[in-house]
Amino acid sequence: MQVKIEESWRQRLQDEFDAPYFERLIRFVKSEYAQQRVYPPGRLIFNAFNLCPFDRVKVVIIGQDPYHEEGQAQGLCFSVPTGVQIPPSLVNIYKEIQTDTGATIPASGDLTRWAEQGVLLLNATLTVRAHQAGSHQRQGWEQFTDAVIRKLQNERTGLVFILWGSYAIGKRALIDEQRHLVLTSPHPSPLSAHRGFFGNHHFSQTNRYLLQQGLEPIRW
Repeated sequence: MQVKIEESWRQRLQDEFDAPYFERLIRFVKSEYAQQRVYPPGRLIFNAFNLCPFDRVKVVIIGQDPYHEEGQAQGLCFSVPTGVQIPPSLVNIYKEIQTDTGATIPASGDLTRWAEQGVLLLNATLTVRAHQAGSHQRQGWEQFTDAVIRKLQNERTGLVFILWGSYAIGKRALIDEQRHLVLTSPHPSPLSAHRGFFGNHHFSQTNRYLLQQGLEPIRW
């Protein structure tokens, strides 16, 4: 199957695109877009990959679902376009960045600038029906994004995997912590941020590790 995705990712993921599960997934996704309101816009489904080629990935942040309200989802976990109200989890992420690094809190929730620096903002499920969180789970997206994590784990070294909340932490089993740095904490959601997300220092830890690898730190 031909998928419109950045070339370095296409080369590494073509076996997934040709697999029966992915063909079933795409049939489901096309049907949903034809019959329902689905996010993100189709052109942005693979936005995380298009903005961050395989060899440029330095950090992987794993989310679960795209945002499911109008105008929010843009194919990058935790990110919303400029002009859209910043969601509570991202508000808390920005607060921790400010406390951890001293950076000024941005006015925009658009994390494209992170992606362009090598942060793969990967949701485990890449599409969602409007107003229905989790509606596209268990259709094949998780199998695909697990394959993405394995590709990075196996073909790269010295990456930082940031796992917030029990769902993302469940992906830890896919990662060799002798080859990569894995950072875990509670989710930045208002329901859990005070249980250990605040004060996790993940952003400064990430940049220290990248410097140790001889890489440019992320401008959070």
